[in-house]
Formats: sequence, C-alpha cells, structure tokens
Amino acid sequence: MARPPKKQENSVKSPAHATASAFAVAAILLTGHHASAHGIVGQRFFPATLATEDPFVADELSLPTVSTVRNPPEGEDPATRETDVGVDISKRITPDFAIGIGETWQHLDPKGSSSVSGFGNLELNAKYLLLKNAPHEFLFSVGLDAEVGGTGSSRVGADGFSTLTPGVFFGKGMGDLPDGLKFLKPVAVTGSVGFGIPTSNRSVTGDGDVEEHPRTVETGLAIEYSLPYLQSAVQDIGLGAPFNRIIPLVEFSFSTAVNGGVGGQTTGTINPGFIWAGQQFQLGVEAIIPINDRSGRDVGGIAQLHFYLDDIFPKSIGKPLFD
Repeated sequence: MARPPKKQENSVKSPAHATASAFAVAAILLTGHHASAHGIVGQRFFPATLATEDPFVADELSLPTVSTVRNPPEGEDPATRETDVGVDISKRITPDFAIGIGETWQHLDPKGSSSVSGFGNLELNAKYLLLKNAPHEFLFSVGLDAEVGGTGSSRVGADGFSTLTPGVFFGKGMGDLPDGLKFLKPVAVTGSVGFGIPTSNRSVTGDGDVEEHPRTVETGLAIEYSLPYLQSAVQDIGLGAPFNRIIPLVEFSFSTAVNGGVGGQTTGTINPGFIWAGQQFQLGVEAIIPINDRSGRDVGGIAQLHFYLDDIFPKSIGKPLFD
C-alpha cells in the first residue's frame, strides 16, 4: 500500500500549521516456482509500489515504510524536515475484496524552531478487483481511501476533518507485445486516479486564520522493468543474485486542487528506484524528487520492507476469510 500525495491547502491569511504527511509478493522465480497469488496475473508479477497505489488485492504488511523529505516554507511556517515511519496492513475478505488500515508516526524538525512528533490520522481503505485478464496481463480495480480526521495529533498538523478518496486502479504488463519487441515485454505500467473529497470546506486555526480545504484529483503512475520477467519469460541473459530479482521503476505521484484559492495548482513527486522481490517479502528504495517549489526543493528518500502474508501464511491468516 502506498501513501497518498500531500493535500493542498489554501490560507486566506497566513496559516500556522505544520505540513501534513506526504506520503502504503510472490515473485516469478527463475526456478519456475510461482507463489500463490500475490500480485500475479498470467506470467506477470506486479510488486507493491511505494508511492502509488497498486491495482491488486492481497494479504500484505508494510512494516516499516520510512521516508524523509524537506517540506518548503508555507505562509509563516519555515521549511521543515519531515521524517515518517509508517505501517500498513491489508486483509482479503474474499479473493477479490480487501480492506486495509495504516498509521504513520511523524517527526517534524522546522528550521529555527523546536521539533515535534506525533501520529498522523488513521488511514482506512477498501479495494475490489473487477477485472483480471491473464493473456494481456491486465488488472482493474475500484476502491475507497479514507483519512479519519481527528485521530492524529494536531502537533504534526493532522487534520480535524476527514477526507474520502474514491478511485480506480489498473495494471498492464507488456508481455503480449510481438516477439520483435521482446525486450519491451518486461515493461509494466500501473496507475490510479482518485478524487479527494474533504468533509469540511474550510476551518479556522487558533490564530484566526481561515484555511480552505479544496477537493483534489489524485493521480499516480508507475513504470516498471522486471528483470525476473526478462529472465523467466523472455530470455535468460545470465543475471545472478541479487540482480535476477530486481525491478527498476519510476513512480509519479501528483495532487491537483480543483477549487478554492489554489484551484489548478499541482504538487507531487517523481520517485526513481528499485524493488528487490523475494519469495515472501520485498524491499524497495526510492528517491523523492519534488516536481516544483510548492512540493519541495530538496531530494528526499523512502524505503519499505513489505511482507506477503498470503505467501507466508497461505493456509491461515494469509487466505481470504470467505472463498
């Protein structure tokens, strides 16, 4: 599971609040052994991405997801180094429907001020897999994310209102390309489009400043090149460990306000990195590159250890509650 991009705020006066949190396998093995079902459609394995939402449903645990970014100044607030440590867990209710919950501990270190720490708002999600096409390596899902307002600490800028984000998610592998383009077959694309709806249009801070909370369009895209797929389904080029399990990728995560004083403005990041996928867990590392000054000015980083519960415990907690 991946963290949603930063929500945009508009202050009629200068706000005095901390910036909110920015940011939730079975591999296709060279031995020919396929794990049970985690992220697999046809010959394609889709890893759990770090900055954008993946299109499949699974029993999975991200523990931990650690990120660090330097947020830009906002109003009277100085530039702030934000370090997040998150945990997310997802559980299948049926083979095609899963629910999840996530929480993040945040440490904010403003330039020239004392640092503060606390938990962000609780995050809930549900996802339903509508379509799975093995020959074309295609997945399509619908889902709903909810940030539950008032469950986090105001010290770290946790909102007192909730935000609901319905969305659609897809994944497409290029294994159905003609053999003349065989070295493009390991490419896969995953993406999502969501619409963030805050339960409050505006709020007043303790200093009397009015903050508007715009509706947003949340978009995510990940472009992957699977070396395990290249080795097992296209051509064995002799890669040895650990490279034979690496999936290089670039993720794009954007949030665009559609109303209020910041209507039309976009914040977001580009995250190049890689995922190493094993039989029961994966490890991902990415840089966090802001797309403009509103998103930040320095490069950050994110790392995640992600466990495939449906492959670790296939006959107990890793299986759907109802078949």
